[in-house]
Amino acid sequence: MIVKYGVWAAIKNDTRVAASLLRLHFHDCFVNSGGPNWGVALGRRDGLTANLKAANTNLPSPFDPLKTIIDKFSAVGLDLKDVVALSGAHTIGLAQCFTFKHRLFDYKGTGQPDPKLDSSLASSLKTACPNVDKSNTNLNSLDMVSTYMFDNAYYKNLVNNAGLLESDQALMSDPQAASIVKDYSMYPYLFFNDFATSMTKLGNIGVITGINGEVRMKCGKINRLS
Repeated sequence: MIVKYGVWAAIKNDTRVAASLLRLHFHDCFVNSGGPNWGVALGRRDGLTANLKAANTNLPSPFDPLKTIIDKFSAVGLDLKDVVALSGAHTIGLAQCFTFKHRLFDYKGTGQPDPKLDSSLASSLKTACPNVDKSNTNLNSLDMVSTYMFDNAYYKNLVNNAGLLESDQALMSDPQAASIVKDYSMYPYLFFNDFATSMTKLGNIGVITGINGEVRMKCGKINRLS
């Protein structure tokens, strides 16, 4: 309770603390699961507009083709190495069945699973995600080898056609991206180093300072609407 009230007091004194804590907790999730460490910049200001639809449009989707994902990254100053390195965040976490179920039963109208998906993995996933609507929100590990461990198993999975999301496995369809995937699958220290570098670049996108932004009282709304 002492910590809880201390945090509340800090947020009341400076509302930027809430967003900073979120950034730190996000960072610590990776570090505490065995991942690399990197410096997290704090004290950022928020934009003067808030549009959920526009924000989601700019984010990569598990249904996006690789070119679209590369273009979205490029639009904010991130290159192909960043795409491959940041995709490695999928070494931990879960995905709902609806994000990959189209690969299991009738891929592109063929009546068969995605040929780029390992057949034994496809069989296992069909059990976890049966072809009925009520299974859409069932959860499955993004990396079934080491779900809660930050490591390079994600890339080993891709090399073995065992990427869960189609957008992940698509990295192997591009020669340059596939080369990076193979390097990361063999050299975890290389992945860790590049992931930390790319996370730092990601954290520096669209930084707002001074009169160009504000400190929101509620994270999801600009102050005049709060």
